[in-house]
Amino acid sequence: MVLRSMDGNAKASLTKYADIISTVEFNHTGELLATGDKGGRVVIFQREQESKNQVHRRGEYNVYSTFQSHEPEFDYLKSLEIEEKINKIRWLPQQNAAYFLLSTNDKTVKLWKVSERDKRPEGYNLKDEEGRLRDPATITTLRVPVLRPMDLMVEATPRRVFANAHTYHINSISVNSDYETYMSADDLRINLWNFEITNQSFNIVDIKPANMEELTEVITAAEFHPHHCNTFVYSSSKGTIRLCDMRASALCDRHTKFFEEPEDPSNRSFFSEIISSISDVKFSHSGRYIMTRDYLTAKVWDLNMENRPVETYQVHDYLRSKLCSLYENDCIFDKFECVWNGSDSVIMTGSYNNFFRMFDRNTKRDVTLEASRENSKPRAILKPRKVCVGGKRRKDEISVDSLDFSKKILHTAWHPSENIIAVAATNNLYIFQDKVN
Repeated sequence: MVLRSMDGNAKASLTKYADIISTVEFNHTGELLATGDKGGRVVIFQREQESKNQVHRRGEYNVYSTFQSHEPEFDYLKSLEIEEKINKIRWLPQQNAAYFLLSTNDKTVKLWKVSERDKRPEGYNLKDEEGRLRDPATITTLRVPVLRPMDLMVEATPRRVFANAHTYHINSISVNSDYETYMSADDLRINLWNFEITNQSFNIVDIKPANMEELTEVITAAEFHPHHCNTFVYSSSKGTIRLCDMRASALCDRHTKFFEEPEDPSNRSFFSEIISSISDVKFSHSGRYIMTRDYLTAKVWDLNMENRPVETYQVHDYLRSKLCSLYENDCIFDKFECVWNGSDSVIMTGSYNNFFRMFDRNTKRDVTLEASRENSKPRAILKPRKVCVGGKRRKDEISVDSLDFSKKILHTAWHPSENIIAVAATNNLYIFQDKVN
């Protein structure tokens, strides 16, 4: 797969904290791409229609709608500020002309409707042309209102607000395959919501111990099975994954399956527990596998084999010798996400220095690519990058000591059916696609 940069305005470049991208998500068709940032904004990009005179030029992504999803709040009971940062966005499948998406910050999930308007009604009976109410005594005739064309407007309106259900920070939301329910997970609990009911949710997982001093792990990510509405998984800071079945009991404190890889005693170190914490878990589109990402590796697990992963990919093993300095600058706590391509044959995840990694599950080949200003010129082809550890450095290699740990790719997304990827590098969004011959 040869990737090249796409055209379009889908590359922002401001350096304010509020502009740092915190989540990226394609919708079910791949026509729309949503990003959330630390300033609480959601920006939606839409793929342009292919032009007839340039058949080989696939549509570029341009800004479609921008709206403020969350505002900063203050919890007076706990004297805590609640950040407006968007933690996750999830799209609902499109049922009509409008689009629906869920967005969440640390405490509140919102359901947004994004719709287009290109006509406006004129000729009201009770209002004048300025919109002021008319005196009923002056109305002598009845008019039939008509719809007049107007410039296209894209409106985002909040349809539901799901609040006050989480004591801890929400780290995941996942829409169920029944499209009637979704779940939200925080450090210790997972709640099940119905889209129509905002004032109550159902607690399906609770790992909070009676005595908080006995707390040994927290929930780090959770996701529904893509086809079975009764099944979901959640990962923990101890590097374990639990598969739960909601048919077994109302409170899924007992898991159906427990995935854990036994630790190699020879690799044990002070950092073992920190780097084994799982930062992301994703079902494959087929529902047969789950992928997890911890600090140094991405792993693929078969749902039928709990004792070890079927595939383990080293994302940046050269950092093993740097764990001490990564601990001191807090980078060791970075939460990298991982994604599948549409056919589940390739997985992608981010690294430092604006590098991102792709692993082909069939050929076992892997590649390191860089998202940067230099290679983001339209139609520029991405060249594979290599990191050298000690010894002589070749001309095209970069030394592990000169990696920039402030440049990191935590959030990525893959188009559901095509080889188009979106990569969030701090406050820039890069969109790359497979080279068209």
